[in-house]
Amino acid sequence: MRVCSLFSGGKDSTYALHWAVLKGFDVVCLLTLRPHRGDSWMFHYPNIEWTKYQAESLGIPQYVCDTSGIKDLELEDLRRAFIEVKGKYEVDGIVTGALLSDYQRMMINMIAHEVGLRVYSPLWRKNQVDYLRDLYRHGFRFMLTSISTVGISPRLLGKVLTPSDIEELIGAALRFGFNPALEGGEGESFVVDAPLFREEIVIGDGEVHRLDQYSWIYIIKSIYLKPKVLVNPVTTSQ
Repeated sequence: MRVCSLFSGGKDSTYALHWAVLKGFDVVCLLTLRPHRGDSWMFHYPNIEWTKYQAESLGIPQYVCDTSGIKDLELEDLRRAFIEVKGKYEVDGIVTGALLSDYQRMMINMIAHEVGLRVYSPLWRKNQVDYLRDLYRHGFRFMLTSISTVGISPRLLGKVLTPSDIEELIGAALRFGFNPALEGGEGESFVVDAPLFREEIVIGDGEVHRLDQYSWIYIIKSIYLKPKVLVNPVTTSQ
């Protein structure tokens, strides 16, 4: 089946794309919605312009559609985007990284059904804690690019998370009551490496900005692609 993967550059959409490829789907394009405001109900906002580097590393064409970011109006933008990718790439379905948001999943499913596309959401209702740990174990490397809740240290912004950072995030989620995978808008992420990436993404420069008491954002200033080093297996002669 030919599919388009909704792609924000964050951990969830990148993992959903990974799942689709492993399941044998023909992922012919990435669909990125670029909101004009930071409080979009549906779409990822921080550093969305840098997703072109991820698409280049993946070797998959990216189709970018602008959206107002205004609730309800952005649904019309999504409908238009679905119609355009269906016509341009002849896709049969959409892959999404929806994890826990009923609103997001229902809106995507409803609009996709209206335009004749099937929807695949492989992460839906996964155990959040297991999922975060599995991401690292499966070779996904990502950083936090925004925080919008009490309990997450701003020192994690712009830092590629290590296993200990992930455990810190899980512990804070249990202590302060936010979603550990940040599906409720508590934070956003940006993937710098994944099994399907042909090159690693290196952040050259960035800045942390405080928005209010509990909200911070990391603005990427420069990026470059770094070839991956392939390690040859060690062989021994008898």
